[in-house]
Amino acid sequence: MPGINEVAELAGVSTATVSRALSGNGHVSSATRQRVLTAAKTLGYVVSSNASSLATGRTKNVGVVIPFLSRWFFSSVIEGAESALLSHGYDLTLYNLGGGGDERRSVFEHFLLRKRVDAVIAISLELTPGEVGRLLAMNKPIVGVGGPLPGVRTLSIDDVEVARLATEHLLSLGHRAIAHIGGDPASETDFHLPTNRRVGYELALQAEGISPDPELFHVGDFTIEGGYRAAKQLLGQPRKRPTAVFAASDEMAIGTILAARDMGLTVPRDVSVIGIDDHELSAFFGLSTIAQFPALQGQMAVEILMEELHPSARHAGAPHIPLPYELIVRGSTARPVSR
Repeated sequence: MPGINEVAELAGVSTATVSRALSGNGHVSSATRQRVLTAAKTLGYVVSSNASSLATGRTKNVGVVIPFLSRWFFSSVIEGAESALLSHGYDLTLYNLGGGGDERRSVFEHFLLRKRVDAVIAISLELTPGEVGRLLAMNKPIVGVGGPLPGVRTLSIDDVEVARLATEHLLSLGHRAIAHIGGDPASETDFHLPTNRRVGYELALQAEGISPDPELFHVGDFTIEGGYRAAKQLLGQPRKRPTAVFAASDEMAIGTILAARDMGLTVPRDVSVIGIDDHELSAFFGLSTIAQFPALQGQMAVEILMEELHPSARHAGAPHIPLPYELIVRGSTARPVSR
């Protein structure tokens, strides 16, 4: 079994540099680190996790807590985070909190402590003061993705402005009867995303002198099926059928496109549709959307954690970091046809 001396000799560096490069502790240039990683891989050298943990007090493991595992958005954030963590030599332990209150309580009171993690990433979870307090008491860095958390560095998207931009796109095409498919009360638990997106939609309408019509709002559950059901109700109105639909997620927007087709309507000739996310199926359906780059969100969260975990590389960071978004116009939106 090759040792650290052989890795150092092959890479042309000291054993101390090899240790820093493989542990992530201390400054090593990216070129030197890559040389060490290549040498270690060539020789089949593997750092002992137990020895490393005892020497550094670190487990090289990050806990990630999420509300859902089956949703595309969350899995995309995790993929981005996992890729970034692997590049830094860290493992990921995932905690899916979809099981309810008891499961969530167990995670924050027991599992995160028992598994011994170096840091925590909370994705789209509005942590309670008690939960934040427990994590901070562990003296572990925490990064939130999806909304502000008191005392925690966070990354979040401005849901009001994102929704406003989507609605303004439809308004700029000449639409006035614009419906909105938003979230149900169950999806309000974290950062009030559905409400914020409805606020942005209504603000855009009001800026054009249009009073939001309650009959042009229906709830979904951020799934294709939920969007399909809501769109059937909206598009089935004989006297008040909208010319455009803004859905609070791409999955609900895709459900809207499918509902329109089943009702004999053509998108975008009979109804324009726009969503939010840039889901992996959006391009296939020709869906106009507001991209929010979930994989990048995961990567950005990891980079913040690395700043926190390695003080020698730390620079002063803002407590709240806005996430990028971009309007992507495809074939599902067009000017309304006179009826």
